[in-house]
Amino acid sequence: MKIKAGIIGGAGYTGGEMLRILVNHPQVEIAFVNSSSNAGNLISDVHTDLFGDTNLRFTDRTDFDTLFKEASPTGRELEGAVLFLCVGHGDAKKFLEANPIDAKVKIIDLSQDFRLIQNSKFKIQNLDREFIYGLPELNKEQMKSAQNIANPGCFATCIQLGLLPLASKGLLQNEVHINATTGSTGAGQSLSKTSHFSWRNNNLSIYKAFEHQHLNEIGESLVQLQGEVKEALNFIPQRGDFTRGILAAMYTESDLTEEQAYELYESYYANHPFTHVSRKNIDLKQVVNTNKCLVHLEKHGNKLFIISIIDNLLKGASGQAVQNMNLMFGLEETTGLRLKAANF
Repeated sequence: MKIKAGIIGGAGYTGGEMLRILVNHPQVEIAFVNSSSNAGNLISDVHTDLFGDTNLRFTDRTDFDTLFKEASPTGRELEGAVLFLCVGHGDAKKFLEANPIDAKVKIIDLSQDFRLIQNSKFKIQNLDREFIYGLPELNKEQMKSAQNIANPGCFATCIQLGLLPLASKGLLQNEVHINATTGSTGAGQSLSKTSHFSWRNNNLSIYKAFEHQHLNEIGESLVQLQGEVKEALNFIPQRGDFTRGILAAMYTESDLTEEQAYELYESYYANHPFTHVSRKNIDLKQVVNTNKCLVHLEKHGNKLFIISIIDNLLKGASGQAVQNMNLMFGLEETTGLRLKAANF
């Protein structure tokens, strides 16, 4: 029996990438795609890259349990259903408060509403939902039995994958300095001054220096592995003049030799099919359009230099959400996600 997937907020960037993956996923049937602003429109009229791939239309119906049941009636429809919340920060919680979903439906939320431990438990109409933080390289075993997953943030994913191996051995004992640049799609589809082409093109800017919201979830993950992280994570986010991808350049003092560092990272990621450690320098074109993370290491004096790169819309959002779905339903982790980078 195929997984029945519903998407809330299907007209945005993450919704579009979710659709691009799921229309070709061998174990998924898309039950419905919700968008109140595009109800009745063909999905391919909004996501024109899907023209010829699907004849689905957006719906504004809110009887979601019924929509799942109508997709392919079997008598056990909701036990094989997953709902992706591709909505803005703060909107996922509001959606669940306004639209209670049957307890048998699994939920994967792409907003930041349930990522932190203090926000991970949600109660509505006597139904308790607990969200597991959905970074497979950290919580894979928990996610296999999870009913609800909070998908990590894009910056958070990229930075954590550069630091988790050190935390796993208690080796984050000094300040970490992080400079990370993201593409314009990281800001979503809503127009703002800093998303206009005329402003973004041939431009570079820093925002939320030292206080980006993703620091909170990064900190919780590192503490989960190391027990305590005493020194600061100094994070300087940048807006790049490209469309998609994140490059994080980090360094911290370390007693490891370069070879010891590589052995640690290669061992940590040995059973994680989407995170790869490269002994050659890396660049964004190697990961854009894929669910991969690449990590490169260098030792300079007493400093360990770490480069981590991802596609912010895939490994940083929709691709990772589908990876999490695969784990929740007992599928091979890579199912539907063997995507090739566009290197030229």
